[in-house]
Amino acid sequence: MTDRHFTGRDPSQFAFQTIRYEKSNGRATITINRPHVLNAVNFQVLQELHTAFKDASWDDEVGVVVLTGAGDRAFCTGADLTEQQQFLERPRDYWKWMGEFIECHERLRNIGKPTLARLNGIVVGGGNEFNMSCDLAVAASDIYIRQVGTSHGCVALAGATQFLPLIVGDRRAREILFLNEEIPAQKALEWGLVNWVVPRSELDQKVDEIVEKLLAKFPEKMRYTKQQLNFWRDLSWHTTIGHGRDWLAIHNTSPETWEGVRAFAEKRKPDYEEIRRRWAQDQAPEWLDGKRPQAVDHTQSGPGENGPHEENSSGHEAR
Repeated sequence: MTDRHFTGRDPSQFAFQTIRYEKSNGRATITINRPHVLNAVNFQVLQELHTAFKDASWDDEVGVVVLTGAGDRAFCTGADLTEQQQFLERPRDYWKWMGEFIECHERLRNIGKPTLARLNGIVVGGGNEFNMSCDLAVAASDIYIRQVGTSHGCVALAGATQFLPLIVGDRRAREILFLNEEIPAQKALEWGLVNWVVPRSELDQKVDEIVEKLLAKFPEKMRYTKQQLNFWRDLSWHTTIGHGRDWLAIHNTSPETWEGVRAFAEKRKPDYEEIRRRWAQDQAPEWLDGKRPQAVDHTQSGPGENGPHEENSSGHEAR
């Protein structure tokens, strides 16, 4: 008998450093394990999550996947802004990082099994996008959910702008994404951002209850039901995510992004008034130093001064 390639492995074989991965009694539990930074996501987390999602998908003994965060302060607070500072200098590398983020969510949403977000703490920014990429969510009653992109110099393009109108409706989605206010657990329940809210002491009991109910279903029928339900999310996602990836990479050098990341590093509020003043007074708000690049006036060029027929360094006439 040949070895099976398309199956799961023992979690101990992976030696993950930023997540915990456990499998037992038909359940795979994946825990973002960076409580010291409120389970913020960096490149290594994305890579390890992708690997764990793939393994859980291929493991026929796994019927349900639970995603959660370590500790009791945070489920996930989105991208690690300390890591993000490097992309201010090399936005082309942000395009690569964003690709890993996209693939991680693609793997989670297309895992072929029901997924449950165990919201053990605050859910912020990209953390809420992980919440929404799961099929169901149970939250401790003392947590809140919040999107922060327009306050922190970014745009919530990896799920929030696509899925919030589908989940909570257009008006509420705009409220969440424009105002960036905290949504307490009970309001999140009323708006449909989560399915269940329970006292923190009952969180694991509720998770166990939901997992047990999900395991008492036919796996193939569950997988295809999920595939059909994904239609509207897939449509909005694949229509926008490629454009969003490029837009974010290009605009990662904008003064707004610099101000948002610097404010985080300096532990202060962004200076929105200065940004708006530069807009109103036409002080080159698109450029970090406030100086517009000077265009070359070809009408004044003569021979040897970038004229229309000057040869380039290779000896060929410039086109």
